[in-house]
This record gives sequence, structure tokens and C-alpha cells, in this order.
Amino acid sequence: MRTPSNLLPEGFHDALPPFAEAASRLERDVLDTLASHGYARVSPPLAEYEDGLAERMQGASSSDLMRFVDPISQRTLALRPDMTVQIGRIATTSLADRPRPLRLSYSGQVLKLRSGQLQPERSRLQIGAELIGNDSVIAASEIVSVAIEALERAGVTGITVDFTLPDLIDILAAGPLPLNQTQIDEVRSELDMKDAGGLSAIGATGYLPLIEATGPFDEAMARLRAFDTDGLLDTRLDGVSQIAASIKGKASLTLDPTERHGFEYQNWFGFTLYADTFIGALGRGGSYQINRPDGNTEAAVGFSLYPNPLIDAGFGAQLRDQIFLPVGHDRAAAARLRDAGWRTVAALSDKDQAQALGCTHILNGDQPEPL
Repeated sequence: MRTPSNLLPEGFHDALPPFAEAASRLERDVLDTLASHGYARVSPPLAEYEDGLAERMQGASSSDLMRFVDPISQRTLALRPDMTVQIGRIATTSLADRPRPLRLSYSGQVLKLRSGQLQPERSRLQIGAELIGNDSVIAASEIVSVAIEALERAGVTGITVDFTLPDLIDILAAGPLPLNQTQIDEVRSELDMKDAGGLSAIGATGYLPLIEATGPFDEAMARLRAFDTDGLLDTRLDGVSQIAASIKGKASLTLDPTERHGFEYQNWFGFTLYADTFIGALGRGGSYQINRPDGNTEAAVGFSLYPNPLIDAGFGAQLRDQIFLPVGHDRAAAARLRDAGWRTVAALSDKDQAQALGCTHILNGDQPEPL
């Protein structure tokens, strides 16, 4: 059976008015915020050689790459599923000699090979910022604060920041609560489901207190400190607490120390951004290491926003006022109105109707009148 020529592939859709414009406006608001804090924009290509891109993805699954053969080089190319690794490449090659800390911002579409039930899109917008050369508490606090400010400038309210410790299980498994790699995977799986019975069944009762150390930040942090009787986590907990203190009052704060979804290559801290009335995360960030071409690593901290839930829900997609310009209208008056920020829609014939063209006003002489 022949597929209709106008049918789009699964996970792809057209952005129509006014949603496409709302997306552009949101993107502009976020990027303007990042620029105001000194983050210079870079724009990497949509496709790269598959082997190089997969190597830089570190903990992320290379199975998410959409591949095809380049007819010029005959090498396999891949479409990016994430822009963060590309920013790392740029920072350690083309911008390797720039003074650190290096602040970079970016925006573009990323593509995934498969979609999920909660995120059916295979193509989505990613906007973010990376602070390269430093992953201190001060640098991390800046990143979290800028991420909140960017969402607020775009009009998002009711923001929640959920903190996590991406390498927590690795630290405990190598120290006071020993586990082999198979057991680590099992414990992580049970903690993901917050399954106390499952932890007990596999003999990992020492990890049970981590389930309780989840929820509103202050209470959860107190439980986590009580759990850390040896002080093994003191430095990390102090750091996360300082970051939280720096944004107190700007957003609601929660803690889920074992959350790992989306934190495949973060190390000592990570965070997820949520907002009231929107399902799912709007963004994630944290600290990580970039592999340099010389074999060394470089510290970095950053965040990525995925605003598709905002756009799909119609956030900022309200129709704006438009002035209908009848045939023979005053062109100078129309130009002055556009300079003042109005939108104009000019009639091409006497048959054109203002309301049918989505207009809210009509030009009468040199003044707009509501319809």
C-alpha cells in the first residue's frame, strides 16, 4: 500500500501559526537572556561523522543516532541527538585557545532515532548554555540562576529546580556500601522506581534511606546528611546546599539524590527544571568533564532547555493584534503603525475581509479602529 505523499514520518510534525512564531519568540527570549550574561552563541552543524559524534557522547547511548552515508566522503554521518557534545568539541578545538572560563550558548533542532511514550517527538528544539573551564559551586550557581532567569524572561512561572547527585551510587558502591557493576545496575533500577521491597529483595538494604531522602529540599537534604554518617559526601552536599541557597526564593527547590534519567555524563551535581501546569521536564543541567584531543579533560557546567512542552501546550501562542489595510489605504500611516510595533495585513482586492484574515483592527484614515 502506497504511503500518502503528504504524510509525515512518526515523531515529526509541522509547526503552524501561531505556534511557530511562539517558538521563535521563546527561543529569542532565552538566547537574549544568555547573551546578557556573556554567553556567546555558536551554531554547530546538524550532522557530523558518526564515529566522532558517538565517541564524544560518552555515557549517552549511541543507539539514538540517526545515521546515513555521505555520498561525498562515503563515510557514515549521524544527525545530532544532543548539542552539548558538539559544544564540547568546539570548545576544545576551534576555541581551545580562548581564555577560560568560556561561556557559550546555542539553539537548534536535535533528532532522535526513536521516540518515547512521554516524548513522542523525534525532532525537538534544544536551547542551552555551557560554562567551560570551571565547575565550581560559583559556576554551578550561575548556571542554575541563568536557567531560571531565561525561563522567567520567556514568561514561565511556577518553576521548580530538582537537584540530584549523579555519581552518588558509584561513590557509595566503591566505599561503605560495596556493589559490583551488576548490582549497581540493579540498585539504580530499584531506586528509580523508589521500590523499598525491591532493594530488600536484592540485599541492598543499606540504600533504603536514599528513598526517604527525596522531596522538598531542606527536609530531604537533612535526611541525606543523616544517612552520610561517615562524612563521605560532605563536600558534595555542602556544594549542592550552597547552590540551592543562591537561588532560594527564585524557584521551588526539591532533591532526588538518585535521579539519573538524562544525567548520563554529569558528575558531582545535576538539576532538572519543571514548571507548574506542564507535564515533564523543561530542561536539565549539571557538571561534567569534556574530553580534550590531547587526552586530558576539562571541567564544565551547563544546562539545556527543551521547550517543546511549552510550545505544544500553546504557551505564548496567543494571536496578536493586526490591522487590516483596505485597498487604497494611507501607506505612510501604515508604515508609522508598523514602526510603532503594529502588524498590518494589506488587502489585495475589495473581496478581502478583515476578520477572515485574522485582523482585530482596521485602518480608518490614519488611525486603527477595533473591529
